[in-house]
Amino acid sequence: MAGGELEKLLIEAYRDPEYRNKDSNMFTAMFNPEQYSLKYEVENDDTSGSGTSGGAPTFQRLKPQDLNLDFTIDGTGATGKAVDVAVKVKEFLDVAYEYQGDEHRPRYLKIIWGSLIFKCVLKTANIKHSLFNPEGKSLRAKITAGFTGFIEDNLRAAREDSTSPDLSHLRVVKDGDTLPLMSYKIYGDPKYYLQVAKINGLTNFRRLKTGQKIYFPPLTK
Repeated sequence: MAGGELEKLLIEAYRDPEYRNKDSNMFTAMFNPEQYSLKYEVENDDTSGSGTSGGAPTFQRLKPQDLNLDFTIDGTGATGKAVDVAVKVKEFLDVAYEYQGDEHRPRYLKIIWGSLIFKCVLKTANIKHSLFNPEGKSLRAKITAGFTGFIEDNLRAAREDSTSPDLSHLRVVKDGDTLPLMSYKIYGDPKYYLQVAKINGLTNFRRLKTGQKIYFPPLTK
């Protein structure tokens, strides 16, 4: 990006889950979203045997992350650039929703915007039209989209390597552990401890409690 040009959110499409075969289709947002949300969810088994008192939930797995964001498409020309709303909506659907003819499934997606790089597939897309010309042609639309992230098969198979920086880790704090030290053991570099603290909602990461569980997310390449 040169000369201070505004970087627009981009959705790239791929034909394979390893992201080696890039599709020619892509979608560039007309306006960058005002915000986006990432959902992290841990699946626990909190069932207990009949006649027993409830115990601590047992960790099962880390669920795929969910990304939710909105796209606004404006065809009034009020912003200085008028587009055909129907064409722009179809551009999004062609990239994220329509089937590949040879694979019989929607494409694998990579959402790129600044520091956000999210590999995913489309989960939901709700398109709301809110302004029309006298002939009934849509002049403004809002796409509310949800995406489900995933780990490619080659990374999933690498789960046997518990030190891989591409994988999610859940660690229990032991005596003497510090967040920089744990980050070093997971990622090979202690500098990521601030990101880990933020994701785990740690306001005082210098005082970890023995037995505390901390989630270490995959690193974005």
